[in-house]
Amino acid sequence: MSVLRTAALRSRRTLIAAGLAVAVVAGTGGWAAGSAQTAVTGPAPGAAAWRADHSLGRSLPDPATAAPAAVARFFASLTDAQRHTLAARHPLTVGNLDGTPVPLRYEANSLALKAERARQLARATDPAGTPQDRQQARKAADRCAELLAPGRHILAFDPRGRGQVAEVHGEITTAQRVAVIVPGSDIDLGSFDRAQDPYGTPTGMATALRRQMAASAPGTRSAVIAWAGYTTPVGLGPDAATGRLAEAGAPRLARLLSGLAATGVPAPAVFCHSYGSVVCGLAAPTTRRGEIADLVVFASPGIRRESVAELHTPARVWAARDASDWIGDIPNVDLLGLGHGEDPTDPAFGARRVPAARAKGHTGYLAPGTDSLRNFAAIALGRYGEVR
Repeated sequence: MSVLRTAALRSRRTLIAAGLAVAVVAGTGGWAAGSAQTAVTGPAPGAAAWRADHSLGRSLPDPATAAPAAVARFFASLTDAQRHTLAARHPLTVGNLDGTPVPLRYEANSLALKAERARQLARATDPAGTPQDRQQARKAADRCAELLAPGRHILAFDPRGRGQVAEVHGEITTAQRVAVIVPGSDIDLGSFDRAQDPYGTPTGMATALRRQMAASAPGTRSAVIAWAGYTTPVGLGPDAATGRLAEAGAPRLARLLSGLAATGVPAPAVFCHSYGSVVCGLAAPTTRRGEIADLVVFASPGIRRESVAELHTPARVWAARDASDWIGDIPNVDLLGLGHGEDPTDPAFGARRVPAARAKGHTGYLAPGTDSLRNFAAIALGRYGEVR
């Protein structure tokens, strides 16, 4: 390669990187618009007590290392009484342990939420706390109460950090078709199902998708998981422009999918919004056949892979972006850790394109009446010929 050509390539890369920085800063009012987050990793609180529990006369599966299939075999070997006893004794561990029977996880997370609500109510009336501490505690207690409402099925709950949660819409133990929603930035326990911008939240997206699936195929039993199981970026600062939080979240998503397969849940279609698509791009190569049927990335800044072939996934890979989505203005580069790589909607990437002409903005893809929602439902139902 000539010296002039090398210099030209370096100059082009520098301009691209500068363009990316300018785009992010201009779109957020500066890097300060996004605060750095500490990723929540590892088992939920209580793992040490779980490991020390020898009440069954044998070791319990280590939450940090046991494969979901091994967890499923362990619980299958227990009596109903033993399962319920473990859930009551270790609710946070059982409620978050992939491979555990789903109904038992619901039971354990109900207990964990009640305990957390009681803890927060105590903080809310603690005279030693500041007024701000008491206000935050009351808000957290109310959040727990909302998740405990009748009819809600909480698949995971972890109060650490900003809080993580996953909820099942529908009856997953009998579902014929299953989908998983992986959200992007600014999602946590408090914003999981906020009223503002509902179709930008896991709950709003999951609710809309399941309703559309039911309308498109009334005789098909379906379930949708709204999964906020990783630490998301806040704002559009450095966390959103790098893969650090996605790298921490990808193994958690992979374990969820492995755990669903281990408990007999059909391989789901996984829908990944915005930064969530970066998580999915890193998780996909670690999934196996039977754990994922379709991978759908939408409003994506890139998935840290250059092509579908680099995903090494058995899933069908789809991509969508509407013309009014600001994410299209972000340069698709990955230079010195900044940016997320190629545009998944570029034909050269190799993904199947999902039409989204009627979607509006960055969070309108699952709004009722959009072609993207109808197409997403068709994918989740396995009706690929209806995607148009």
